[in-house]
Amino acid sequence: MSIEVRVPTLGESVTEATVATWFKKPGDAVAVDEMLCELETDKVTVEVPAPAAGVMGEIVAAEGETVGVDALLATIAAGEGAAPAPATAAPAPAAAPAASGDSVDVMVPTLGESVTEATVSTWFKQVGDAVAQDEMLCELETDKVSVEVPAPAAGVLAEITAPEGTTVDASAKLAVISGAGTVAAPAAAPAAAAPAAAATGKDVSNAPSAEKAMAQAGLSADQVTGTGRDGRIMKEDVARAVATAAAPAPAAAPAPAPAPRAPVAADDAAREERVKMTRLRQTIAKRLKDSQNTAAMLTTYNEVDMTEVMALRNQYKDQFEKKHGVRLGFMSFFTKACCHALKEVPEVNAEIDGTDIVYKNFVHMGVAAGTPTGLVVPVIRDADSMSFAAIEKAIAEKGKRARDGKLSMAEMQGGTFTISNGGVYGSLMSSPILNPPQSGILGMHKIQDRPMAINGQVVIRPMMYLALSYDHRIVDGKGAVTFLVRVKEALEDPRRLLMDL
Repeated sequence: MSIEVRVPTLGESVTEATVATWFKKPGDAVAVDEMLCELETDKVTVEVPAPAAGVMGEIVAAEGETVGVDALLATIAAGEGAAPAPATAAPAPAAAPAASGDSVDVMVPTLGESVTEATVSTWFKQVGDAVAQDEMLCELETDKVSVEVPAPAAGVLAEITAPEGTTVDASAKLAVISGAGTVAAPAAAPAAAAPAAAATGKDVSNAPSAEKAMAQAGLSADQVTGTGRDGRIMKEDVARAVATAAAPAPAAAPAPAPAPRAPVAADDAAREERVKMTRLRQTIAKRLKDSQNTAAMLTTYNEVDMTEVMALRNQYKDQFEKKHGVRLGFMSFFTKACCHALKEVPEVNAEIDGTDIVYKNFVHMGVAAGTPTGLVVPVIRDADSMSFAAIEKAIAEKGKRARDGKLSMAEMQGGTFTISNGGVYGSLMSSPILNPPQSGILGMHKIQDRPMAINGQVVIRPMMYLALSYDHRIVDGKGAVTFLVRVKEALEDPRRLLMDL
């Protein structure tokens, strides 16, 4: 039975694509969901997987052809009936198809929305090691999370195609697992390395549309930085290079940015250690600096008497933990107080989109958490409709997943407001930086006993400084101060939360 391979949905307003590269030839055996070819549109690169296992039949749309949505790309002869035909060509290489049939490609798993590439940070297995199904093979590092890659099947790790430090895009091949009896085949048949090298060479060839664009622009491949698979040059890379070359004046301005490092004495240099920044740390640095450059950021301060919250917590913490199975902390009080204040000052919970202000009629609370690899902000969705117990459980669960590096991209997206607790590290006062595109972030700090004037008497009270950083483009000073005062009032008299005052 013949199965058609057609152009998948390319995205809104995208009606055609160019066939950039075929990774299979007619007669090649293909597995279900194995990548067959790559399509190039105006904005993205789309990989086309095999809809079924079988043997590659006819390639209808060759490399360089422009095809529309749902156009026929190729056919696959489904089933195993056609597979033995290539094996009868010569008795000697008959073992090769058998080995390929037993091999399983290890591919990059789903990285999350808007994440297109990752760096191979660690391999836990070496070539020749036996692996069990679902045993962890390697760890990938993206802009925000670490992703573990399990073995899709049991066997022997035959080849690692992406060593440590390699940057791979989504759905790239990381390694090959073969059956226990086939691991020696590559060593015994070095001639097989030549076809493999040829196939790899094809992977890194530039897209035909990019070759055409470079010829028209008079550019060589050395003048264009490729962002496709394994550094292959795509059409948008050529367009970017042309735009850069056409504007030499602005290009000269950023030149001073990478300022040379000041000279270091030889004695000091010998005692220094240079470590490459992780992708997470690079992303944190970029986003925080972008936030400072984009938002009109301002910080307002207040202080809160934590006497009532601490008394309430001490009174009910044992009963709370016994009933709900989670400890009663301060974060649930602050989350509730912020949700209460955001209802009165909705612009703190809004964001700017071009020339529009988008008001959120819900609160997805981001809770900044420090991890061994850097700062992450998991999001508690619909926190405004959650109970104290539900908030504490969500914070505990997200915090553990953050420390273990198990957070998914979806768990860190969509926040409307953020709380950062520097007090757990002993910070007495700070100015938190906005988490774009949000317009507000509350900074909590250390609780410290201080003398306060209460009804004409000097008494010692547990006090905490609060800091609200906000985007002055959308939040006026009055709104920011009002928000912080409402948070202070709710914490100093928690009964206001029950009465919605």
